[in-house]
Amino acid sequence: MMEAVRHVGADADRRSLETEALRRLPDELAQALIATGLLRAWVPKVYGGAEADVLTVLDAIEELSWHDGATGWCAMIGATTSLMSARLAPEWAEKIYGDPAAATAGFAMPAGSARPVDGGLVVTGTWQWGSFTQHCTWIGGGCWIVDATGARAPRDDGLLAPFVFFEPAQVDLLDTWHVAGLKGTGSTDYSVTEAFVPEGRWAQVMATPKVDGPLYRFPLLGALSLGVCSVALGLARRAQHELVELASSKKPALSGRTLAERAVVQAEVARAEAAWRSARAFVRETVEGAWSAAGTGDELTDEHKRRLRLAATDATWRAAAAVDVLYSAGGGSAIHESSPLQRVFRDVHVATQHAMVAARTYEPLGRMALGLPTDASQL
Repeated sequence: MMEAVRHVGADADRRSLETEALRRLPDELAQALIATGLLRAWVPKVYGGAEADVLTVLDAIEELSWHDGATGWCAMIGATTSLMSARLAPEWAEKIYGDPAAATAGFAMPAGSARPVDGGLVVTGTWQWGSFTQHCTWIGGGCWIVDATGARAPRDDGLLAPFVFFEPAQVDLLDTWHVAGLKGTGSTDYSVTEAFVPEGRWAQVMATPKVDGPLYRFPLLGALSLGVCSVALGLARRAQHELVELASSKKPALSGRTLAERAVVQAEVARAEAAWRSARAFVRETVEGAWSAAGTGDELTDEHKRRLRLAATDATWRAAAAVDVLYSAGGGSAIHESSPLQRVFRDVHVATQHAMVAARTYEPLGRMALGLPTDASQL
């Protein structure tokens, strides 16, 4: 898979300007990404997926992001959404994820309303952040179950906030993705109106997975946050690569020395590298520890979940800080559209805005470390 990922990444790098102009991945690039198997890497083997370990997928996301942030982001969304396969009823998991060309995405937080009817649900709603939805075989969205008056009301079986799956023909993709960074992700708003979802074509995000295994003992939201930080780490690696390439030849105005020969740039490059490498090491150490615990058959503890979210959040922000230093060191050369440094700078500052790694995440993680009562259900 990694060999295929590198090949797709190189193509994505060459087509980055085209991707940004389209505001989504080009069709051929999207299909090549799907063909790597990365978007089904976390699907259970029983449904034809790889059921890959967590670090394998994170490494692939980081590699793609080094080449092109938008492609890495789309891969991250597809891979993390595929974890829903273990929470679906088996017949629907097979139908949705059994296809080798399956690709899924969607916003899990409840933003739609689902009214129970004979044989399923009727859903209306609008969701944000529909990354890669232009290329998906199924598109999901979180919903609240409501009664005839529109008030939230769990179904008789307790169903309250399912993540439902729509066929693409049921979904209207709205042209809202006009942004500064991660332009090529196609993360547009999308909506459905009175869309019928047959019985069981949904997953419950917080429910116990229907398939057991170390991968499915990992917290879904933790996996999503780790995916986001892997994009940021790939971008930080790329920023360092680009600055080193630039510094060997660029001489600032009125200077007889290259950037590489300036002591201040040397120190900045070293500090930036130390920042993203140390953050990456914390991520790997924490994931390896949680994976080892999950392999014993036990559920992960709240402390495992806390550290996963802390590592992911901190890695994202340290990666962004490293990019800032490297972008600034590049001077005026970094502002041009032809410079990957400016694209990386824009992309990483969109990644920091994702709710799973937002700066506010530090507060509950710190509360838990201090032994204060904290709701850990969203970790």
